[in-house]
Amino acid sequence: MKPLESLIAQAQAMPSTMAQPASADRDPGVKEAPVSFVSRRAVPASPTTEDEAEVARMMQICNACRYCEGFCAVFPAMTRRLEFGKADINYLANLCHNCGACLHACQYAPPHEFAVNVPQAMARVRMQTYTDYAWPAGMGRLYQRNGLTVAMATALALALFLVLAVASAGSLLHEPLAGDFYAIFPHNTLVALFGTVFGFSMLALAIGVTRFWRNVSPGQASGAAVAGAAHDALRLRYLDGGHGKGCNEADDAFTLWRRRFHHFTFYGFMLCFASTSVATLYHYVLGLQAPYPVLSLPVLLGTVGGIGLLIGPAGLLWLNLRRHPEHGDTRQRPMDRGFIALLFVVSLTGLLLLAFRDTSAMGLLLAIHLGTVMALFLTLPYGKFAHGIYRSAALLKWNIEKRKPNPVAAGSD
Repeated sequence: MKPLESLIAQAQAMPSTMAQPASADRDPGVKEAPVSFVSRRAVPASPTTEDEAEVARMMQICNACRYCEGFCAVFPAMTRRLEFGKADINYLANLCHNCGACLHACQYAPPHEFAVNVPQAMARVRMQTYTDYAWPAGMGRLYQRNGLTVAMATALALALFLVLAVASAGSLLHEPLAGDFYAIFPHNTLVALFGTVFGFSMLALAIGVTRFWRNVSPGQASGAAVAGAAHDALRLRYLDGGHGKGCNEADDAFTLWRRRFHHFTFYGFMLCFASTSVATLYHYVLGLQAPYPVLSLPVLLGTVGGIGLLIGPAGLLWLNLRRHPEHGDTRQRPMDRGFIALLFVVSLTGLLLLAFRDTSAMGLLLAIHLGTVMALFLTLPYGKFAHGIYRSAALLKWNIEKRKPNPVAAGSD
């Protein structure tokens, strides 16, 4: 055990050489060096931050121990490295699903003096990557500092704007319009407004994840790697704790509810997106104009998706409120809860609009719903939604990487 303890003790000393400024009592043989990104078109080169240095320290300890090697993709990916540069740390942090299994299995977790808490350290670096790669620069930092307040204030402000627009055109309460939304807001106006905002959000996310992708040097993606990454992402494979029993939330008990609520949320969102896509085909290709019957495909998809987007976010918020502080970064809770709250409110207002679309309250409900949808679109690149995009990119890199020979050949894949 002494060689292992010796290696870990050396790793424990890493913060004094990586994260702190030089001093007279520092080992003169150890020097800081900024890590250069691969692409000049990506984020400019920057030195390793304190949070990244902490992840590197923990990875050195974990590389010496390897007890958690079979838990998730992070640890076999870790064994393919002897040193951890900035790009490696960003990649591993986004590969981590924050299931908490390694924290409860670790013999060096707090209150041990090595204080190894991989899920918490990885979460902090993930937050940093969202900020570093955000486009336009600086926007991510604004949302992260006050996620719930910004998200809800944006939703309320946009809803108020749309309510005023309805009021200026007549009355908030009107004669029933048989569910004809376009009698209040013209179709082309809505397409131009929401298409522009959604397009901007997708562009911002695409630029951010492209910068991340170039910097982590993934290599050439094969069909098998793409299929493997899609399989891992769609099944949320690594939210099973590596043993199939699930994540740790409030304590060391395992639960699969985090995985299930994520599935409700993700597939609910995708069904709502499918509903909008089918309605677009109906309008432009088939010439079928809204409103559509309750049993039509767009309405059925939207209803089922909306129910999923009520169950999933409500469950995730319940788990987030109960989760132990050591299982993640508490600084991210405003961002997490802001996104969860927006998804829930978007779904709730959408279902209410469907239920009361033949009443005189349709205009008011439509204005509120469109305001929350607009807020969701505006904050997509700068909130929790980004984690799904970056994590999918990390999963693709892992599926590319594990199909190559291990350059270290000191651990299993």
